[in-house]
Amino acid sequence: MPDTALLIIDMQRALLKDAHDGEACLGRVAGLAERARAAGVPVVYLRQRFDQVPPEWLEVHPTLAPRPGDVVLDKDSADSFLGTALGEVLAGLAVHRLVVTGYASDYCVDSTSRSALSHGYDLVLVADGHTTIERPAGAEPTAAQIVAHHNGIFSVIRYAGRSVAVTPAAEIRFTAPPHSPT
Repeated sequence: MPDTALLIIDMQRALLKDAHDGEACLGRVAGLAERARAAGVPVVYLRQRFDQVPPEWLEVHPTLAPRPGDVVLDKDSADSFLGTALGEVLAGLAVHRLVVTGYASDYCVDSTSRSALSHGYDLVLVADGHTTIERPAGAEPTAAQIVAHHNGIFSVIRYAGRSVAVTPAAEIRFTAPPHSPT
């Protein structure tokens, strides 16, 4: 069983409609999900809940729709570990390394990544697999600057006993479990 899981955070239709580089990011994360499944790596979706929003808006974007066998957890906080079964699910899967993607770089992706490190997980932040809302013209920092800032922070952040990497989607390698002789 692989010791890695792919986290897909808040890649929901309503949230992504104004996301920076949204379509390209969706495509990269969808490709990662396919490669993870092919290697037997668990794919875990986190969905943000909101009051007074039509339920269909909170569905995972169709480009990334969960497949049978994927884990889907709802959350009420930017930290995907807080008030969810994420820790228990990962422990049950014997996961020690998280590959993190999602929305929004400066909220849920950041909070979950830091929490993962504090919970003892090694972390791979997918450099081009997270995004945030596009800001109005002239606003600073721009969405692109926010994504770059978080990549920069996680490329130098240190947690004792943990490995942290910021890696483009194309360079992420999931290892298929060895085939047992029949």
